[in-house]
Amino acid sequence: MTDETKKNGPDAAAHENAAEAAASAFDDVAEAAEAAAEPDPIEILKAEKADLSDRLLRLAAEMDNLRRRTERDVKDAKSYSVAGFARDMLGVSDNLRRALDAVPAETRAAADAALTTLLEGVEMTERSMLSALERHGVQKIEPEGQKFDPNFHQAMFEVPNPNVPNNTVVQVVQAGFTIGERVLRPAMVGVAKGGPKVEVAAEAEKNA
Repeated sequence: MTDETKKNGPDAAAHENAAEAAASAFDDVAEAAEAAAEPDPIEILKAEKADLSDRLLRLAAEMDNLRRRTERDVKDAKSYSVAGFARDMLGVSDNLRRALDAVPAETRAAADAALTTLLEGVEMTERSMLSALERHGVQKIEPEGQKFDPNFHQAMFEVPNPNVPNNTVVQVVQAGFTIGERVLRPAMVGVAKGGPKVEVAAEAEKNA
């Protein structure tokens, strides 16, 4: 007991003890608040792990998309790299066909050996050129008798024909070709006009 406590008696001592207890409690609360304010290392590590996992997933998705795009680009390059050359060769093939068609059937029937050999050589050249193009993915479009499709056909004229479903390809002026899934050259065609609609004709055929 201090001299001051002796001087002031028991009440003064009680007040002093209460003050000390309050100060101690305040210190405890301050320490607890300070501890609560400090981040938990485990929670920090969990957050960093989640962030890294998210980044890795995004990176993996981006790499997968890049791989697919690269594969598609390589495939397209292989499939369509010869498109321009193939289109030019089709022009040559067209000229060979025109040369053959320019010779009347009567002339061919009465042709001597030299002319016959020449015509056969032109035909062989045309077939060989088309076969070479086919080996590189160029396919001929066979539109006759099919419904007109603006994605593959180019209408040049209409042919009045009530016996054929309307909008049906009835004549091919110039053959069309595709390369892979793309149109290299649309087929130039004549389409029927005046017949029943394709849907009606199909239904009538089905009922028959």
